[in-house]
Amino acid sequence: MCGIVGYCGPENPVDVIVQGLKTLEYRGYDSAGVAVLNQGKFKRIRAEGKLSHLEQKLANETFDGHLGVGHTRWATHGPPVEKNAHPHAVGSTSIVHNGIIENYATLKAELIDEGAVFTSDTDSELIAHLVDKAIAGGKDLFHAVIEIIPKLEGAYSVLAVNEAYPEEIMAFKSGPPLVVGRNDKEVVVASDLAAIMPYTNKVFFLQDEEVLHVIGTKIEFFDQKGQKISKKETVIDWSPELIEKQGYDHFMLKEIYEQPRSVAMAMNPHIDLESKTVRLNKVGFGVGHVEELERLDSAADWQNTLNIFKSVKRVFMVACGTSYYAGMVGEYLIEQLSRTPVECDIASEFRYRHPVIPENSLVIVISQSGETADTLAALRLAREAGAQVLSICNVKNSSMDREADGHLYMNAGVEVGVASTKALSSTMALLNCVAMAMAKAKGQLPEDQEAELVESLLATPSHMESVLAYDSFFAEAASTLKDFRGFLYMGRGVNYPVALEGALKMKELAYMHAEGYAAGEMKHGPLALIDESMAIIMLAPSDELYDKTVSNLEEAKARGGKIISIGSGKNEKLAALSDHYLALPEVSWTINPILELIPVQLMSYHVAHSLGKDIDQPRNLAKSVTVE
Repeated sequence: MCGIVGYCGPENPVDVIVQGLKTLEYRGYDSAGVAVLNQGKFKRIRAEGKLSHLEQKLANETFDGHLGVGHTRWATHGPPVEKNAHPHAVGSTSIVHNGIIENYATLKAELIDEGAVFTSDTDSELIAHLVDKAIAGGKDLFHAVIEIIPKLEGAYSVLAVNEAYPEEIMAFKSGPPLVVGRNDKEVVVASDLAAIMPYTNKVFFLQDEEVLHVIGTKIEFFDQKGQKISKKETVIDWSPELIEKQGYDHFMLKEIYEQPRSVAMAMNPHIDLESKTVRLNKVGFGVGHVEELERLDSAADWQNTLNIFKSVKRVFMVACGTSYYAGMVGEYLIEQLSRTPVECDIASEFRYRHPVIPENSLVIVISQSGETADTLAALRLAREAGAQVLSICNVKNSSMDREADGHLYMNAGVEVGVASTKALSSTMALLNCVAMAMAKAKGQLPEDQEAELVESLLATPSHMESVLAYDSFFAEAASTLKDFRGFLYMGRGVNYPVALEGALKMKELAYMHAEGYAAGEMKHGPLALIDESMAIIMLAPSDELYDKTVSNLEEAKARGGKIISIGSGKNEKLAALSDHYLALPEVSWTINPILELIPVQLMSYHVAHSLGKDIDQPRNLAKSVTVE
């Protein structure tokens, strides 16, 4: 969950890199740095906090070189302090890295045994060690990179430079995005088009397992074995839609890839990075107008929120469609962490069942647009009953936002695709914060547990970037998947709502039969659906229900179902039971649903794409349902 910019050309690299990093600030970050050639050596300047802190450090520095790399970091391995900021330098080599190296502990131990000295707590630094070691062993920069790539496991986008090659940049990726643009005099490599557009509209998008070699203004592409490959240049014609799509075929795919950023932006206002604590910011219970939220005294508002949460005896989660599934995840989070009873309702059913809303109830309403008619009706009913209403929406000053008592924002940015993606993952991140805040108010969250949960939440954007590597798997698998008679998604506990969401996405996008079930309910009907023409998507991460979920998977397999299982880490048992096993990072149970969203979204997207469906505007559906 980071920003990368590399530059080779006649301009001052610092100016180009810093300006590029500014365009990527939306991605969220906690430190920044540059490494730029000066008198034949890379001068490295890094700073904690915002880019303004880095700019202050750079103000009195001079550089005479024309090549450099820069980075904004969101902490995963190691705290957000200067020694962990990128670029990382070893010998004459400097690198910047997005993603997570899953086998870094093993590689680091091997390097330490050989005498290497590490100066950071990150997984990224070992890449610099590996490249510099290969160069010291006689390789040039290009062949050093080709040599070390097979050693890396995980998700990564990397730029590597070396002082002996003052006009060269090596770039390689497996997961997080990289794009390169060039004109007659310069080359810019970045993790986002926004950093390149000021210099050229001619770009190449790197795919997984591809390597870029920049020498001056010359760029060449290779596979990971060092064999040259040809790539088609994309000319951005500057039409608003193409610029907004940023090279993706559909807005939905772009929005799937934007989820690490949106999750970071959703939780960022509510996390204290230094103390690793949750502190809901400017919720504004009791404030008459949302315009007044920015003027609130933060400490007083937080205490007011804690007091309200402490008094809550029952929580109602009310929403429609995808937002309803987010509410179901919230139900598990709030009940388990705060021990407060929660009911989750479909908004279109809520008011018509004449609900009993006791005193000291909190009603949480969720809507991306903030204009969903059924959810608004539920909000008004709740207020008439005297309940406190907390809204979670993506549009400030929407009807729901204006009418609620308290306010939280998804901060997901504009979501164009009708089938919601990033609004859902952002909501799940917010509900993690809400659950922890309520547990604190109830005295149910010890400090050490809070720190663990916060650290897990902070690492989520980077984990999401690694999971995006499954895009290529589903792109290839779609031609087979589209021939199945139907799809059965199953999970238990907090993973069950993701099964429902996966089935909804397949129905929305591909118009195919898909069902989501609690895996423990298989014996009560769904087993009758299973044969060799039914695809089974089993959500089985490592949690307290893992063993029971595996038993359900074995039942499905025994009846001929084709199994795609989604689990945690290198799980040989799941892999043996499955036709395809997708390994997610091993994380807290509270985070598993967010990571699971990405593969089920990608599956639906690619199956629909292979069938030629209108992905961004599925038939019969609208983005915002403003009538009953």
